[in-house]
Amino acid sequence: MKRILVAGGGGFIGGWLVKELLSQGNQVSAVDNKPLVEWSQVFPEATNTVRDLSSLEECIRSTKNIDEVYNLAADMGGMGFIENNKAACMLSVLINTHLLMSSKENAVSRYFFASSACVYNASKQNQTDIDPLREEDAYPAMPEDGYGWEKLFSERMCRHFYEDYGLETRVARYHNVYGPNGTWAGGREKAPAAICRKVAEAKASSNKWIEIWGDGEQTRSFTYIEDCIKGSIMLMNSDVREPLNVGSSEMVSINSMVEIIESIAEVELERRYNLEAPKGVRGRNSDNTRIQNLLKWQPSISLSAGLSETYKWVEEQVNTHNGN
Repeated sequence: MKRILVAGGGGFIGGWLVKELLSQGNQVSAVDNKPLVEWSQVFPEATNTVRDLSSLEECIRSTKNIDEVYNLAADMGGMGFIENNKAACMLSVLINTHLLMSSKENAVSRYFFASSACVYNASKQNQTDIDPLREEDAYPAMPEDGYGWEKLFSERMCRHFYEDYGLETRVARYHNVYGPNGTWAGGREKAPAAICRKVAEAKASSNKWIEIWGDGEQTRSFTYIEDCIKGSIMLMNSDVREPLNVGSSEMVSINSMVEIIESIAEVELERRYNLEAPKGVRGRNSDNTRIQNLLKWQPSISLSAGLSETYKWVEEQVNTHNGN
């Protein structure tokens, strides 16, 4: 049994991670700055604490008597939030900085940092039909402004805390993680949940159309939450110190994803394209060669299967919210 801290344990990925670590028999402490009623999932078997981990004092308190730290805490959301809150996203560097410092002080044995595909050089993502991004494509550096720069800088901090202090660090670059129990409304939701919500709302109303940000031809790969959690724990328990992609290589356009969700919902909707909305890079996909070679990990859940579970959950939230 390990004593594990999940920073950001009240968030989407953090909640699923707490669940899996508990199922493996670990002693888990979940920490988040949101009130408990706003946590994605709460497990009574874990120690659940509301703390602001941008504070060094709170990080020192949270990492005391802890064997391993998973840092998933960040002020972030979908593209709409990221593009309009660059400074807020960059302030998350305080969380990683103070958690690294406190992990060193409290002799934590291993430290995991949840990075993002937003660290990749934007010049390699300016077409819809792009080559999958390899780990070395993060340099020369030109990441997503704000959020991407914070993630890339924090990756370097993890590297140097190992080189200078011997703290074993692991870094995963997540590619668009989605699934049930995630944010589905309010401005921080990502594309899969946002489209599921729009389809569910249109299906339940007389307005048989949805708004698509951009022209819908922008491409991405999306990683189902259960695959993400498995890959993250495998990486943490490995001897791989370099950043690794944890993502799906099943690239799809936003228009194609809408078609999949419409099929799941058994509805066909008119699409209205908002060309002024935030839309991010033109194309992005994950090259999983390195993680497959080093960890024998690859996603097991197809996009259609994952979206089916996600849509079912989002539709339940929409109907409950609307009193249906």
